[in-house]
Amino acid sequence: MSASGILEQTEKMEEESVKQEIERINRIFAMQQKHRHIVAKSSVGERIQKLKKLKQWVESNTEKIHKALYSDFKKSVPETDLTEIFVVTTELNHAISHLKRWMKPKQVSPTVPFLTTKAEIRYEPKGNCLIIAPWNFPFNLTIGPLISCIAAGNTAMVKPSEFTPATSRLMKEMLLEVFAEEEVAVFEGAVEISQALLAKPFHHIFFTGSPQVGKIVMKAAAEHLASVTLELGGKSPVIVDETADLEDAAKKIAWGKGVNNGQICIAPDYLLVHESKKDALLDKIKQNLNNFYGDSKEEKENSSDYARIISTRHHSRLKKMLEDTVNQGATVYAGGNSNAEDNYLEPTVLVDIPEDAPVLHEEIFGPILPVKTYKNLDEVIEYVNAKEKPLALYIFSNSKKNQELVISSTSAGGTCVNDVLTQFLHPNIPFGGINNSGIGNSHGEYGFKAFSHERSVLHHHAMSPLKLLMPPYTDQVKGMIKMLLRFF
Repeated sequence: MSASGILEQTEKMEEESVKQEIERINRIFAMQQKHRHIVAKSSVGERIQKLKKLKQWVESNTEKIHKALYSDFKKSVPETDLTEIFVVTTELNHAISHLKRWMKPKQVSPTVPFLTTKAEIRYEPKGNCLIIAPWNFPFNLTIGPLISCIAAGNTAMVKPSEFTPATSRLMKEMLLEVFAEEEVAVFEGAVEISQALLAKPFHHIFFTGSPQVGKIVMKAAAEHLASVTLELGGKSPVIVDETADLEDAAKKIAWGKGVNNGQICIAPDYLLVHESKKDALLDKIKQNLNNFYGDSKEEKENSSDYARIISTRHHSRLKKMLEDTVNQGATVYAGGNSNAEDNYLEPTVLVDIPEDAPVLHEEIFGPILPVKTYKNLDEVIEYVNAKEKPLALYIFSNSKKNQELVISSTSAGGTCVNDVLTQFLHPNIPFGGINNSGIGNSHGEYGFKAFSHERSVLHHHAMSPLKLLMPPYTDQVKGMIKMLLRFF
């Protein structure tokens, strides 16, 4: 068979595969529509048992998870344990321990005009849910939202990323073992599969990815008035003032930019450092990168602790961004080396960057750290506020005044003081963006609420004093209404 014939046959096979998966989407969506009422009525004990079964699978198959993540982008075992498995098991343990309290109706205190009423808030499942996950933390950012979805009593159709095929296949295998497809089902594939899923009238959509795709998801949700949780990204600044502990800041910034090869929505995107501390801080960041991954170019490229860029396309994007920035006059302070065959890009620090350079305007999502200096915090606040609201903002400072000034004068999804990334790991605080960096929250009780409808229930009796305010509006009724307006 000729090359063109083989290509044509391959395309036909791919088209048939997509057609079959879309038929499967239609079939399973109908199944879940019917089954969601049963799942919604599941008890706290039944939901906890599902979460325990999921946890047991994860703990029994860690080696498979390690192999899948290494296959997709050479993620080391310790990094997989820390950023994928630990995050998921922590979320599971937290949900299992607290779900009974989360599900319990919350009693509401009445105001004076409603002293004769009794009110509560009940948490009911939203229904049929769609989870669209990204490729950068394919296990963590797929299973994490699913835990909240299950805890809240919903059905779920899950679309992991096509860029991490090994991990996507493993999660499909896992969820087929743990759940019936009428409750949880996984769909592999590219854009056509995502489009077919988004065309369905889901009750809630949980999406993690770029702001550009987030807008597409939100438009699709609007067609069915579905609620959304959008975890997006943006350019998250890290600020180092003149009072900061430079040893501490440098180590954490180097780690935050190097872990997962910088492919993190909350990674430090750019660094703003007080001009008096620039040289010392950059020297320490460079030292820490060498300590983490090796002193020489060869040692870094061969480091088993350093992941790879997810694909050739993303590697090309980052390399072009770096080259364009350097061609515009920026200086490579550290790193800069790459190997396209292995999707490798060395941790890179840039200085002397022109303001119109691409690294200062596009979300980097890779191991490139642009550095700018400042003289006073007013400059920093003005610079940060001129951009879209970031998913994260970091400040290294030992000045309470400076910390508070930055936090109170800016807006961000979340903030760490004297640390990076760790806000994602805390189960008792919400994780989420604002405007361009996202809508809604996740993790712990906030994730449970994201997949729940807070239903108000008010009880009243026949002796309601509100009857006294009903028509006809006699002078006596009018007087009582005026008293209500005046005193309550």
